[in-house]
Amino acid sequence: MITTSQLLEQDAINRQVVDAGDYYLHVVKKGETIRILDLEGNQAADTLFYNANKPSERYSATDTIREQGNVYLTTGTVLLSDECNPMLKIVADTCGRHDTVGGACSCESNTVRYSLDKKTMHACRDSWLLAINEQPELGLSKKDITHNINFFMNVPVTNDGKLTFADGISGAGKYVELEALMDCIVLISDCPQLNNPCNAYNPTPVEVLIWQ
Repeated sequence: MITTSQLLEQDAINRQVVDAGDYYLHVVKKGETIRILDLEGNQAADTLFYNANKPSERYSATDTIREQGNVYLTTGTVLLSDECNPMLKIVADTCGRHDTVGGACSCESNTVRYSLDKKTMHACRDSWLLAINEQPELGLSKKDITHNINFFMNVPVTNDGKLTFADGISGAGKYVELEALMDCIVLISDCPQLNNPCNAYNPTPVEVLIWQ
């Protein structure tokens, strides 16, 4: 559902442009609002969420899909943890829907989906692993890389239950905003994928903004 925000960019307490192939790792406090902004359009922001006070508790695609009865995420969706606790709520969305089943690209999936020579291409899982290694104080490790959300990514589900990767439905300046319902670690990989149309074969930057 398309819903615009009343928040003003100049009032944000933190803002950061994330280049394609780079990561964003930050703690968002309960009550704060985070916006992920697609600067140039058709970009995919692969995102993980964790309980900042207990990182072993993390976003669960399974629980979120079951409780909302919808495989896509948009305004009003409450993101649930693997302990069924509310983590964040989508409070504004100018894109319309976001994928939570397509997963993140990796060297292995690049090889299986495309060809052997794609294995060495940079992938979202590489960005996440770099992030948690560069900020060990947050208590994350390789085992914590699990379910993710692909904000702005278009992964239609066919009538026979299969997934397809299609052209993005986002555009320049579109965004999604989430209110934190607990202190959350936010880990984003601005997807560098060049082999499917999730970002029009042209990875571009996103911007992340936070309001109190």
